[in-house]
Amino acid sequence: MASQPPSGLPEAQPLRKRRGVNREGLEAGRRSTRTILWILLAVAMVLYGFPFLYLLFTSFKTPIDTIAVPPTILPKEWTLENYTNALGRSGVVASFINSIQTAVISTLLSLILAVPAAYGITRYKTPSGRVFIMAALVTRMVPPVAIGIPLASMMASAGLADTPIALSIAHTTISLPLSIWLMSSFFESVPRDLEEAATVDGCSRLGALWRVVIPVVSGGIAVTAIFAFLASWNEFLFALLMTAIRSQTTPVVIANFQTQFGLDWGSMTALAAVYSIPVILLTLLLQRKIVAGMTLGAVKG
Repeated sequence: MASQPPSGLPEAQPLRKRRGVNREGLEAGRRSTRTILWILLAVAMVLYGFPFLYLLFTSFKTPIDTIAVPPTILPKEWTLENYTNALGRSGVVASFINSIQTAVISTLLSLILAVPAAYGITRYKTPSGRVFIMAALVTRMVPPVAIGIPLASMMASAGLADTPIALSIAHTTISLPLSIWLMSSFFESVPRDLEEAATVDGCSRLGALWRVVIPVVSGGIAVTAIFAFLASWNEFLFALLMTAIRSQTTPVVIANFQTQFGLDWGSMTALAAVYSIPVILLTLLLQRKIVAGMTLGAVKG
């Protein structure tokens, strides 16, 4: 005689069916969540990328199309005239060289100062270190115009007016606080055991920092360098206050694209599109380092 399940318990076959239905429901819920996330991501990408795409399309329009009312997104007639006009203007190539010089010098200065400062703050944890890092955060919140005007006066008194060095120092005041905070989070994620093991093997404190800690946080250094470079590359106010002719950067040159009929939108968009290329290439080249650095900063050792 076949055994019957105890009273009050579901039979085996209906239980398996209910589990299968639950799994199907969970899978359907996950698919719906993924679909919603993809839609939100697509909307965010369109909203974020549309201004740049519109700039890019405008750079290929004819001068008449750039001021057409109502405006069109795609050019009616594709042309490279705006690029030849923009790049052929006097001072444009020199402004690119000035922008590269200023951004590179500012990035190097920020890393040279931020790496040892962040290492000392995170490893020694003194009260003065905590005060210093909070002071760095406060200086980051000060409006740039409150720093730019006295800095311009100081650089002129020092004989550095209208030079890339002066502008690089000014840009370092913007990127250094952020660099210190970023590097502090990356150093915090490195276990102290690594340094102690290196000192047991005969390394000095400085040797352990150079041979063990710096390679571990190399991704974080790349991330910090990218942010420092972008801060200088995109800066406009300091460049407007502290440069005249010799060291003008490209954002200032773009702002000067005016004709007797108004702004030269075609040349402005063409030069802005060209000016975006180095940043895009730099980000793509260091993509793996950036991801590794962001992951390193998110994981505490």
